[in-house]
Amino acid sequence: MSRVIGITGSIAVGKSSVTQYLRTHGYCVLDADEISHQALEKNSGCYHQIIAHFDCLDENGNISRQKLGQIVFHDAKKKALLESIIHPYVKTTLQEGIETSQEPLIFLDVPLLYETHMDEMCDSVIVVYVDEMTQMKRLMARNHIDETQAQHLMSQQISIERKKDMGDYIIDNRYGFEELYQNIERALKDLKDETVCD
Repeated sequence: MSRVIGITGSIAVGKSSVTQYLRTHGYCVLDADEISHQALEKNSGCYHQIIAHFDCLDENGNISRQKLGQIVFHDAKKKALLESIIHPYVKTTLQEGIETSQEPLIFLDVPLLYETHMDEMCDSVIVVYVDEMTQMKRLMARNHIDETQAQHLMSQQISIERKKDMGDYIIDNRYGFEELYQNIERALKDLKDETVCD
């Protein structure tokens, strides 16, 4: 039976570097963001629900992620409505991926793992961590935004400090890639040791 490991963090902590490392080393990673993008496609069950509530189509009848993002950025009610459509789709698709995988370890890459209560699907949770000052600097540089905009985006999620306290394993990503990879390998060793014990 597979062991399900959630991977989460907060915006701009470098979680994708961790999941990329896992993928290139042959681990099964199910990506909630990829599934969320699939939810916007015409052949998904979410497409008609979304366009019924949001004026977000481009000239080709596709959902424009840019338009949709602008609509929900400053409107909490519309953001919650969009999430109520997409999150169940993501959860169901992740569950299907878990049930069909034969891998001993399955990693769920879910940015909003705790916010959406998808940690309940996991046996353990890895939190990718940087301190909030580093997080803000990286977010401002990555998104080309000012401090006020960065604070707004960070406030949409549970703080990284609180998530650090909630996680079973912490991967520190405040330093270079070499140290990050060493931290990932340490977490993997602990996970494999626990899997053998189970």
